[in-house]
Amino acid sequence: MRLPARRPWPGAAGTTRSLSLLAVVAAVGLLPWLSGRDPALSVLRARSAEQEPTREALDAVRRDLGLDAGPLSLLGGWAAGLVRGDLGISWVSGTDVGPSVLAGLQVSLALMGAAFGVAVLLGVALVAPVLARGRASAGAGAAMLAAVPEFLLATLGLLVCGVWLGWLPTSGWDGPSSMVLPAVALGVPAGGLLGRLVADALPAVLEERWVELWRGAGVSRARVSAAALRRVLPPLVPQFGMAAVGLTGGAVAVETVFAVPGIGRTALGAAKSQDLPLLQGAVLALLLLGLAAGALSALVRRRLLGPALRDASLALPPPLPVRAHPAIPLTLAALLATAIGWGLLRDPYAVNTAARLAPPSWAHPLGTDGLGRDVLARLGHGAASTVGTAVAVCLLSLVLSLALGFLPGVAAGAADIANALPPVIVGILVAAVSGPGTGGAALSVALISWPPLAAHAAALVQEVRASGFLTAQRAIGAPPSWILTRHVLPTVAAPVARHALLRLPGIALALASLGFLGLGAQPPAPEWGLLLDESRAYVERAPWAALSPAIALALLAGLAVSGAAYAQGVARSPRKENPVGV
Repeated sequence: MRLPARRPWPGAAGTTRSLSLLAVVAAVGLLPWLSGRDPALSVLRARSAEQEPTREALDAVRRDLGLDAGPLSLLGGWAAGLVRGDLGISWVSGTDVGPSVLAGLQVSLALMGAAFGVAVLLGVALVAPVLARGRASAGAGAAMLAAVPEFLLATLGLLVCGVWLGWLPTSGWDGPSSMVLPAVALGVPAGGLLGRLVADALPAVLEERWVELWRGAGVSRARVSAAALRRVLPPLVPQFGMAAVGLTGGAVAVETVFAVPGIGRTALGAAKSQDLPLLQGAVLALLLLGLAAGALSALVRRRLLGPALRDASLALPPPLPVRAHPAIPLTLAALLATAIGWGLLRDPYAVNTAARLAPPSWAHPLGTDGLGRDVLARLGHGAASTVGTAVAVCLLSLVLSLALGFLPGVAAGAADIANALPPVIVGILVAAVSGPGTGGAALSVALISWPPLAAHAAALVQEVRASGFLTAQRAIGAPPSWILTRHVLPTVAAPVARHALLRLPGIALALASLGFLGLGAQPPAPEWGLLLDESRAYVERAPWAALSPAIALALLAGLAVSGAAYAQGVARSPRKENPVGV
């Protein structure tokens, strides 16, 4: 007798989505009052920087905007207008919010499409060698690509292709040529991440018996590869949807570098000026986009799995540990340890204006920054705060995602909302309550870094529960605790943990972007994100100041992934066969 797989309560995801959506919209509506700043003063300065903030001028702004009625009244009026399709009037420009939001969303969607195309092409280039060889490498190269700072890549592309060579526009949004450089800057890190996830899952499928039988029967390599990809993609489809949404709302830094009028930049400008109706409209558009992407991803995943998920007849591939030569993590660790240890012996705060932007030398092995401070010293002293905070956030996200993975309805609903929010907007909301600082920045990134991991875990849990082997275990009376600890949890934890390591540099970069906006670590702290942002203004004259922390982040990513691959290979060698994939 076949037992049906456990299915989540169908209304859980919808309820969670609705509650999460209401909570975010309410938090955004309360932003001016949470920040403790007078919204009338912010609006007055945004309207006219030269006008004196006299009592009469501020009172006129309050009357014009209805601020005296309080936040709840304003939020209720905005919600009532939303029912009629009216997003309100901008507090700063006095124009309708709807057209502004729609224009920004159209630009961001076009940029997202181009960037996603670049990501897919790069992912194909990373996956092709695995399909040809039948085995994966440690993934250090892909992890390094995923760790490239988007805004640094955008700045370098602007200088090289836009300024020096004159091939492409350097700013604005005038046609297809304007999206090339921003799309490459956004697509390369996303392609490294997505390509690595697919390449990591392929070897186990290519070792299955059906592949050998197909090849023996003369089936073409292209057809075998297509079937292997179809088998690998279902648990990863949500990652592609989340990456697309992240490329839309999370492109604030790249949109700023190239002056692209996208929805992320629109939301950031509205948050800075406390233009509440425009901010609410932009955030609502991003949230609806996240919900649409989540629904589409779920539909595609169900189509790929077919009736196997419904009938509890899935057969999961056993995990194949990725082999990593010990020289790879050892070399990367030695390079990082040498740079950090050497930097710790030097003073990161000593200012020498006579040595501003000095090139690398024996006195300053990595050169100096705009104030003449030693880059190597600041790199070494900033390692603890940068890496330590990122690792703590990564571990917290991993634990939370594994817990939510067993509540797929709740995880799917909350993940769609959280993933649609740019880190900058969450950082502004958190800083409004707790103030700027490293702790607030870490909390902001932690609030939005778990959705991809939770979606990955939920997809794996659902497929494990629908496997034929687990159905047999239930039929013979295996206790739930045994099934959970010996089969389900080990099968889910390993790939999600490797996924978390791939996202470690991205977490560090999200912390860096908040530091750049004054919401994270404050100058003169030697934090890697601040090093990147401080050096961006003079990257043409002194590229070593910007490349040093970027290379350190890339080495960290390569070390994390290759070290995990080597440890996994040692722990599971020789490999034990298990029909559930444990």
